[in-house]
Amino acid sequence: MADPAPSPPTDRKLGNLGLIWRFAARYPGHIVGAGIALLAAALATLAIPWRLRLIIDNGFIAKGGEVSPYFHYLLMIIVVLALATAMRFYFVSWLGERVVADIRSAVHGNLLTLAPGYFEENRPAEIASRLTADTTLIEQVVGTTASVALRNLVLALGGIAYLFTLAPKLTALLLLGIPVVIVPIVILGRRVRTVARHSQDRIADVGAMTAETLGAMKIVQAFGQEAREGGRFSGAVEAAFGTARRRISLRAIMTAIVMFLVFSSITLVMWQGAMDVASGAMSGGALAAFMLSGALVAGAFGALSEVYGDLLRGAGAASRLAELLQEVPDIRPPANPVPLPLPPKGSLSFENVTFHYPTRPEVKALDDFSLAIQPGEMVAVVGPSGAGKSTLFQLAQRFYDPEAGRLRLDGIALPDADPAEVRSRIAMVPQETVIFAASARDNLRYGRWDADDAALWAAAEAANAATFLRALPQGLDTFMGEGGARLSGGQRQRLAIARALLRDAPLLLLDEATSALDAESERLVQTALDRLMQNRTTIVIAHRLATVRAADRIVVMDHGRIVEEGTHDALASSGGLYARLARLQFEGVE
Repeated sequence: MADPAPSPPTDRKLGNLGLIWRFAARYPGHIVGAGIALLAAALATLAIPWRLRLIIDNGFIAKGGEVSPYFHYLLMIIVVLALATAMRFYFVSWLGERVVADIRSAVHGNLLTLAPGYFEENRPAEIASRLTADTTLIEQVVGTTASVALRNLVLALGGIAYLFTLAPKLTALLLLGIPVVIVPIVILGRRVRTVARHSQDRIADVGAMTAETLGAMKIVQAFGQEAREGGRFSGAVEAAFGTARRRISLRAIMTAIVMFLVFSSITLVMWQGAMDVASGAMSGGALAAFMLSGALVAGAFGALSEVYGDLLRGAGAASRLAELLQEVPDIRPPANPVPLPLPPKGSLSFENVTFHYPTRPEVKALDDFSLAIQPGEMVAVVGPSGAGKSTLFQLAQRFYDPEAGRLRLDGIALPDADPAEVRSRIAMVPQETVIFAASARDNLRYGRWDADDAALWAAAEAANAATFLRALPQGLDTFMGEGGARLSGGQRQRLAIARALLRDAPLLLLDEATSALDAESERLVQTALDRLMQNRTTIVIAHRLATVRAADRIVVMDHGRIVEEGTHDALASSGGLYARLARLQFEGVE
């Protein structure tokens, strides 16, 4: 397996957090609740130094002062602080989970509309990483980072305002140090942003490599490549750790510098305050309140420097997810789709079609290809690998649009019709059967989701699948495992045929449906296929020519063109490509 390609660069501007706000704004009640709780908690925190000043000046220093009422008020402030903090935690955590759930659903919903070509050009494993790792970062931003940033911003601003009421001169001196603190945040923040981007991309590479290896575990073990794959994965993990370590180091340096500058400034200011108390220009309670408030302000600025990096990472994650949300499907319904005629007939025609796959633009998959298939006709398509046979099915289901020419289904050009309606008239039995990690029932119902048990069993009987389905531990409710791991190849094919029977579509596409089966399984599958093909237009792709002898017409393809066309007997005696393929299979000679 090749190492994953590097991920595209990601924009880490804080403006990208607008995506999060658009989803969070759907829940104004929770935002207001979180804001009120946050403001109450911040004000309660700032009220503690205020009460402390009164306790010291009117209780400890004043002779005969009564301190109990002041402590009563202080306890009330602490109760408000505790309740407000709990409410803030609930609201922001709820918003974090809710926003992440909505973003995941929105991204997944948009991905379902994209054509298969998009997933050829973009790694599905990396996309899955965006849906998991990036949304986890967003959850952290909404549920923790944004709350911490806002709370500390309120504390910083409110604390500075209170400091001015206590000692304007000392506060002015304190504010002079703020530019000194801001400069390293800006300079180092840019470097943190760059390293954070690389760190996040390396994490996506690890996820992509994991999905690739686990999905091909049988091949890995069959070829004895466990050690190599383990080493390759360790290399990716170490690369991710290396970039994360650089990010952590930069953030640690930035935090140390900021904390040193902030608390050094406060220490110098406190020194001046102590001299003011000694000269009688300031009370002891005011100095104590100033010191505590100053510590709160310093802690707030220190926390803001720490969460800045988290906000940048969240902005990067939002940017990556926004890319997925903004992807526009290449294949989409026209503004005014033309309805397909009723009743459906199942005719399909290719008219001078030329097509290149997006990932292979230099190779023509189809070259000025024309073919008309009549309703109820069975057409077999044969030819060497790479001739363009499977491309016919890709275009018929409108997973791609050709660069030249057009396809028609029941006389309607495919670009003029709704793709969903086009696909509703097609049943597909692929070469590599897709079995979902779900029950047998749900896998069957993929053909028609509203089918009842009677319809499911009827389709299973017709597909020669009922016997093994009844033998499963929980019958139709048995879990099939990842990729249908509990079933044999022949059983998976028969399940796919039953699914196609439930689809009950007028046009049937069979892609190498018996190419990898033993003789007994092939007999069972072929019998099921014979039932499936009755009264339907059928296109069969096969390398095994014995399976297509009964076709009404055989189309021989090579290099994206039709090179021969006719019945088996006529083509076998013509001496062309089909005859050569027939001799290779039936006689084993060139």
